[in-house]
Amino acid sequence: MPSCLVHTGDESVTLSAATVKRLLDRGDGDAALLYLALLRRQGTVPPRSLAGELRWDRGRIEAAETALRELGLVAPAETPPAPAEERPVYQRADVAERLEHSKAFQALTRQVEVKLGKKLTTPDVGILLGLTDYLGLPEGVVYLLVCHCVERVQRRFGEGRRPGMKQIEKEGYAWARMGIDTQAAADAYLRTYAQRQGVLPQYMKALQLGDRPPAPSEEKYILTWQEMGFGPEAVALAYDKTVLKCHELKWAYCNGILKKWNEAGLHTVEEIQAGDRPAARRGDQQSPRDTETEMRRYMQELHRNRR
Repeated sequence: MPSCLVHTGDESVTLSAATVKRLLDRGDGDAALLYLALLRRQGTVPPRSLAGELRWDRGRIEAAETALRELGLVAPAETPPAPAEERPVYQRADVAERLEHSKAFQALTRQVEVKLGKKLTTPDVGILLGLTDYLGLPEGVVYLLVCHCVERVQRRFGEGRRPGMKQIEKEGYAWARMGIDTQAAADAYLRTYAQRQGVLPQYMKALQLGDRPPAPSEEKYILTWQEMGFGPEAVALAYDKTVLKCHELKWAYCNGILKKWNEAGLHTVEEIQAGDRPAARRGDQQSPRDTETEMRRYMQELHRNRR
């Protein structure tokens, strides 16, 4: 007996015959499902925001979106999608299902609640779901991420302060871009981060800013200089040149000096002092013979004046 379609009575989604042919010829089931999901929303949402509804990870939905663009069924993006548009939206049912069926995710949610000192809302748990499902970060890595964010906020603003889930999500996307998606990679990153934080006071003293912790924008500059390979002593030289020119610390000007030295391959105090001397002007360069001639002329002129 032939099978028949079951009409559910829900609102319909219409595809043209040409579109159906394109999808069938492509033979990509994910692309077809994503296209149906977009039609259901009347094309009013970015494709990647549907990762939660489809329960796909980032790689899977990006591949399906690429296929639709190649088929001409999704308009080419003029600019890269904004970070906010890339984040999937998870419904209450998605969150409830994950909490019910994944003991690892249950444990992560409980640990994060303890670390943040509050009960997570459904959108909060949806952010954790996005970090694990969409970005593919293991639960253990996500917990290290949360601990890192908590420690950073407490160090900057004092004991008892906690980061918001949006801050944690933003940092999670940064980790994903850096490829920090394993326990080993997270441990290595956190060790390096701790080392860099430990020497920040030395840079602040080199900049004559005392014992206070750096502001976020100041810390960003200092960490960039660390990545370039400049120690506090080299930064002190750049500070001295900045004050000599600007009569005060101008972060952008100081950064420009260090960028110039970095491009020239000068990083240590010795390299900078040897390689950053101003070149002598051609008119200032005299050979020993020229100097001797000038001295004779001077002595002759002095002798004539005494007559």
